Amino acid sequence: MKQLKGIKFRRQHPIGSYIIDFCATKQKLIIEVDGSQHMQQDDREQARTDFLEHAGYKVLRFWNNEVLDDIEAVLESILLELIGSPDHSQTNYNSN
Repeated sequence: MKQLKGIKFRRQHPIGSYIIDFCATKQKLIIEVDGSQHMQQDDREQARTDFLEHAGYKVLRFWNNEVLDDIEAVLESILLELIGSPDHSQTNYNSN
């Protein structure tokens, strides 16, 4: 994902000591796509999320199978989050 309705995302973006899957830096939105290995790391994942949220980011997490099986629903969830973003409240999300 490089852009979603004109919003630029960076892939493998560093924030602090973490590497983020996807980040819309202007909107301060992070998208993490997690595999089954993350099921056993609740404390580490929570510490990571806490750090990122404290830095002002909103973190959305999706499971790999959600992205693979229902990408449209994942993209819709991301767009719904972005609609509330003050930096893009006037953006027309129906255009490419």
